[in-house]
Amino acid sequence: MDDYPLIENHGLIGDLQTAALVATDGTIDWFCCPRFDSPSVFGALLDREKGGSFSLAPAEETYTTRQLYFPDTAILVTRFMTESGTGEVMDFMPVTGTTATGRHRLVRMLRCVRGTMRFEGHIAPRFDYGRAPHRLHITEHGAVFTSEGTELTVHAVREPEDERLLNLLSGEKDLHFTLPLMAGQQRGLILESAPDGPPREVRLDEFRLLFDETIRFWRSWLGQSTYSGRWREAVERSAVTLKLMTYAPTGALVAAPTAGLPEQLGGERNWDYRFTWIRDASFSVYALLGLGFKEEATAFISWLRDRVREEAGGENGTGPLNIMYRVDGSSDLVEEILDHWEGYQGSAPVRIGNGAASQLQLDIYGEALDSIYFAHQRGIRLDNRGWTSLHTLLDWLVDHWDQPGEGVWETRGGRKNFTYGRVMSWVAFDRALRLASASGRPAAKGRWTDARDTIYEQVLTQGWDSGRQAFVQHYGSDVLDSALLRMPTVGFITPDDPMWTSTLDAMGRELVTDSLVYRYNPEASPDGLRGSEGTFSLCSFMYVDALARAGRTDQARLALEKMLTYANHLGLYSEEIDLTGRQLGNFPQAFTHLALIDAAITLDATLSRAPAGASGPD
Repeated sequence: MDDYPLIENHGLIGDLQTAALVATDGTIDWFCCPRFDSPSVFGALLDREKGGSFSLAPAEETYTTRQLYFPDTAILVTRFMTESGTGEVMDFMPVTGTTATGRHRLVRMLRCVRGTMRFEGHIAPRFDYGRAPHRLHITEHGAVFTSEGTELTVHAVREPEDERLLNLLSGEKDLHFTLPLMAGQQRGLILESAPDGPPREVRLDEFRLLFDETIRFWRSWLGQSTYSGRWREAVERSAVTLKLMTYAPTGALVAAPTAGLPEQLGGERNWDYRFTWIRDASFSVYALLGLGFKEEATAFISWLRDRVREEAGGENGTGPLNIMYRVDGSSDLVEEILDHWEGYQGSAPVRIGNGAASQLQLDIYGEALDSIYFAHQRGIRLDNRGWTSLHTLLDWLVDHWDQPGEGVWETRGGRKNFTYGRVMSWVAFDRALRLASASGRPAAKGRWTDARDTIYEQVLTQGWDSGRQAFVQHYGSDVLDSALLRMPTVGFITPDDPMWTSTLDAMGRELVTDSLVYRYNPEASPDGLRGSEGTFSLCSFMYVDALARAGRTDQARLALEKMLTYANHLGLYSEEIDLTGRQLGNFPQAFTHLALIDAAITLDATLSRAPAGASGPD
């Protein structure tokens, strides 16, 4: 299993409709096409033998690699250093725009910086998660892979005078090539899906134009950021990462571009995250607007409004909204297992689709309403039809909020009365009432107010454990849950309330190790799944935010600075971190980067307001 790269040893590239992971050794081992949630073409990250990959590295056996992003862009640079020379591969995907398309391009620009370098490459696609056969055809200027109507074309980048500089060698199903370069030379390949013609010779001028246009796009986009705080580099890299995980035709944000990466090596907690969660995407509105990206926030609010109008859920009593959707808004997420794949480092089963889509998670209504209200305050308004649909949603919630559900962490151990679900239901009614007042819209104010106030009293009595002096995961338990770190963020309780500060202290003693925070203790609160998990990076950044709001600025700043050391070499985070500091789970995770942005904005504002030397208690 040592053949698998570490999860964190990857960078992300994309074109705002799909994405690819590039390992530090130059191998693309994850790429789905034509969308984030489409079947994989390269999936060696989940099965090194059957998944398929696009490798590219020096022919020499011994070399050192370094990886970085071209400044202020999503162009990934992988550098190779050998005794005979230094070379680099610049990987990127030209942005496709807001119209859904099957045409996507993986551009791999190779350059010799000094000395000489002979690159070797191996293109081995495995269509439909390795389940569909394919054919390979070599032409004068490249190659074509064809599988059940899907076509991938390889275009060679070269000048007329160097016809033999790129040597294409055919295998039965795979393409091998060699490319010798001297200092100053630059060549490469373009892998294109759904091409509009056969393989062609791409001249260097056209190649460099693609590169320059991609630089301009990312720098122009990032230039809209209004953040000028203390952690600008980490915040802006997180913003670019979130943009890479946004499906431009609809504005939907995927939870991660990967599926099946384990939360525990060898365990069964291996989920497909290539979908849009109401919860995660709603949080994106705060982060995006907090950084000045109004266009992206508006696009997501439009996507969310459409889901509210559809009222697609509810067939099994789960409510007007599903908890997650595909990026186009469809709700077919049937979960299946890829039995023929061994999983990352043997971590089977590998799941595609997501069975949690049919769960009852009442917190999503609060998250949706909170983001809609936050957007309204910043000029992104609901139309009359949107308000009518929202009214219907709230009327359903009035009758259904007081019931057990699966909860924010999508447990599979049975429904419970989760405190966080109640708190967010309170948020739903509170924000709906505020929206109605702010916009003069008709509302069932009496019913909504009664529901809001009833929930508030219920949480204070049944969600509070007097023995532990803390709010607990679900009624009748004494288990702590870091999801409740959001209680002061949403205004349910003030950050200096004694009930909250004692809860924060209890979490610090039980769920926090150094700066790292566990979601909850699965041994104390069985979640229906075998095995354990690492600390949840989302929760670690939420802890920073909660500390800052409570005035514990020194503690918050130290926790944030420590968390930043757990990022990979590019500033990216997966879902979890194990005891050794290794990243686990799907990568990169949008929720983590959203929480990083929120924590940085909150803490930076708190530090700027605090007098010199001021600090809260540890």
